[in-house]
Amino acid sequence: MSNSTTTDEERILRVWTPVILRTILIAAIVVLLFGLFSMAWQSSGYYVAHFHRLQGHANYQHRESWSSLASTALHGDPHGIMTIGLMVLTLVPLARVAFCFLLFVKERDGIYIALTAYVLIGLVAGVVLGRVG
Repeated sequence: MSNSTTTDEERILRVWTPVILRTILIAAIVVLLFGLFSMAWQSSGYYVAHFHRLQGHANYQHRESWSSLASTALHGDPHGIMTIGLMVLTLVPLARVAFCFLLFVKERDGIYIALTAYVLIGLVAGVVLGRVG
C-alpha cells in the first residue's frame, strides 16, 4: 500500500469521525429540543402527574416496545420524542468508541484493539441490558 493511500485513509478517519459525531449530537439536541417544546405546548403537567403516580410504586417499570415508542413519537407525544432523543444521544459515545476501534484495527495495534473492544462491548451490553432488564 502506498504512503498516499495510507495518509488519505487516516485523514478520512480523523476528519470524518468528528463530523459524524457532531452530526449525531446535533440530531439528538434537535430531537430533544423538539420534545421539550412539544411537552411545554401540549401537556405541561404530564411529568408532574407521572411523578405523582410513581411515588406510590417503588418497583415501577414501564417498558415500551420500539414500535409503540416510534408510533407515539410520530404522533407528537412529548414522552416518545424525548425518549427517541435520548436514544440518539446514546449513539455519541458508542460511535466514538466504534471509530476508535476501527482506527486501532487499521493501525493493527493489538493492545488498543483489545481494550477498545472491551469498552465497546461494555457500552453495547449496557444499552441492551438497560433496555431489557
